Amino acid sequence: FMAATMTAPVSKNKKFRKDKPWDHDGIDHWAIPKFEKEENPGGLVDESSFAVLFPKYREKYLREAWPLITKTLKEHGIRCELNLVEGSMSVFTTRKTYDPYIIIKARDLIKLLSRSVPAPQALKVLDDDINCDIIKIGGLIRNTDKFVKRRQRLIGPNGSTLKALELLTNCYVLVQGNTVSAMGSYKGLKVVRRIVEDCIKNIHPIFHIKELMIKRELAKDETLKNESWDRFLPKFKKKNVQRKKPKVIRQKKEYTPFPPAQTPSKVDLQIESGEYFLSQKARRAKKFEDKQEKQARKTEENKRKREEAFQPPAEEGSYGKASASDAKKGEKIDDLVQSLKKKSKSMKHLKQDSDAGGGGSDGVSKYFADGGDGKKAKKDKKDKKEKKEKKKKKKEKK
Repeated sequence: FMAATMTAPVSKNKKFRKDKPWDHDGIDHWAIPKFEKEENPGGLVDESSFAVLFPKYREKYLREAWPLITKTLKEHGIRCELNLVEGSMSVFTTRKTYDPYIIIKARDLIKLLSRSVPAPQALKVLDDDINCDIIKIGGLIRNTDKFVKRRQRLIGPNGSTLKALELLTNCYVLVQGNTVSAMGSYKGLKVVRRIVEDCIKNIHPIFHIKELMIKRELAKDETLKNESWDRFLPKFKKKNVQRKKPKVIRQKKEYTPFPPAQTPSKVDLQIESGEYFLSQKARRAKKFEDKQEKQARKTEENKRKREEAFQPPAEEGSYGKASASDAKKGEKIDDLVQSLKKKSKSMKHLKQDSDAGGGGSDGVSKYFADGGDGKKAKKDKKDKKEKKEKKKKKKEKK
């Protein structure tokens, strides 16, 4: 006996351990035994209660489903109240309550009901092997648009991603507003929480779903049951996708505590140019003059463009001629501008006379009258010339 003890040294950790005849390999340590009424015949010492608020849109449904909830909770010795004025649900222990943990289960039940879980599904949480977890996802991301897109990503097209998640984890999952309600075993709830939080943090749930599918297949193989599965699981690398650089890069201006200068108004600009102090007719005359100047420039430019189409291409050694023609054109434009400037000067003199003597209105009217009759006079001269030429030709024929 001494030789046997010497050959098999006991580890330091198990030095003071004694044999436990009630503990053997056949016992499932994770199994939750059912709590019977005989185990606590005396009931509870004091009353415990929980209350949960529910949103306004759940009021109609809760009112309809409340008889079923009351009946189910009565079987477990729990009293419940629905307060429609405050918008709250409450659960209380009674003298008939024998299970001390059932009040926690009842609290979870009313929590699930307030988060839009249907009553028949929520009542399953009262069973010992089913637990619940309400995951808050609202505060994980600030940007509302991103949050909505990622929440939709979790649901998937026609709820396919959520359905796959339920099948792989054996949990019931419901996405509602800023929370995700999950019901199932502790192991499944742990996986669901990780997937949901990662999805909101921009990790697609499809990666986790692939991993879960591989793990489920590996668990079926007896030889790989006790081995590491790292070599079989996919390793997804994070891709740092660079953002597109903006076409126009705005340079930051130096910070100044003073506000920017106010943009000048239309009246300010008129005062600056002196137009504000002109009389109504003088203003009209100036406007007309500007219009004529602009028109003359435009006509000259259009004429030059039309003539360009009929000009022959420049030959070798004829650069001097081309440059001379361009110079002539430039001179024509300059002459036109000079003539317009002279006109504007004459207008300024008229304006000054009008301001000084008060007879500006007559001067301007004369100017407009001259401008209108000038064309007629030119036409008459042309007609007279043509008549004279015709008479000369007739005399020569005779």
